[in-house]
Amino acid sequence: MQHRALGPGRVLNGMSVDVEEWFQVGAFERVIDKADWNGIASRVADNTATVLDLFAETETRATFFTLGWVAARHPALIRRIVAEGHEIASHGWDHQRVFTMDAAAFRADLARARVAIEDAAGVAITGYRAPSFSIDARTPWAHVVLAEEGYRYSSSAAPIRHDHYGWRDAPRYAFRPVADAALVELPVTVALVAGRRLATGGGFFRMLPAAITDFAVHQVNAQAQPAIFYFHPWEVDPAQPRVAHAPLRSRVRHYSRLGAMAEKLRGLLGRHAWGRIDALVVNA
Repeated sequence: MQHRALGPGRVLNGMSVDVEEWFQVGAFERVIDKADWNGIASRVADNTATVLDLFAETETRATFFTLGWVAARHPALIRRIVAEGHEIASHGWDHQRVFTMDAAAFRADLARARVAIEDAAGVAITGYRAPSFSIDARTPWAHVVLAEEGYRYSSSAAPIRHDHYGWRDAPRYAFRPVADAALVELPVTVALVAGRRLATGGGFFRMLPAAITDFAVHQVNAQAQPAIFYFHPWEVDPAQPRVAHAPLRSRVRHYSRLGAMAEKLRGLLGRHAWGRIDALVVNA
């Protein structure tokens, strides 16, 4: 599947933001109960505003995969995202991993999120990203449900091995997961080094040298393919509360180098061509 070039050696890559509160992440799902979410001070609107300002500064358009839970509570934020030329898309209702649901529950989760997001945005959504990249070999029905529900694309596959997620055998580049359906799956980008796949977005980008992500972008662009990059609004918020009782590994992953993230992103945005993910879906 070929994608349009911007000029000699330039390919449009997909920039994406997974819009969720700092306390809704997979790393804290066993230590912060969903029943307590409404009592925790929200930071997502301010953090996403910081991201929007950075995108405006760098003239970047992006896709914001947003939880329905967030859209229902922050409709003005959703309207701002759309008004500034970005794509709004679904991240599900409340960050429940797809592989913990059956097909019926997944369909209900999609429907609930869609109503909240579209009501807030005033536009239809056509894209979806599974929380924690939780569409994998355990969920052969998930893409079928997305196709039946009219989604144009998904960006839910992480073609790596990871202790929280990963679909190691998924293709690295865009593919059609359902026969006779227009749905396209656009996996997040991994670098291929000595036969190993290395993740590049989110916490991997935040904690590791930016050169690794640059290498991955150049590597896929050399194949006339777009890179798909992601991060979260809470990653630009070094002042967020600390969860002292979370496991050490979770705390290290979540809190490391938060203060460096905004400048690293500014550099990444300047070194490559970025756009909305729906602009990468062709022949859909």
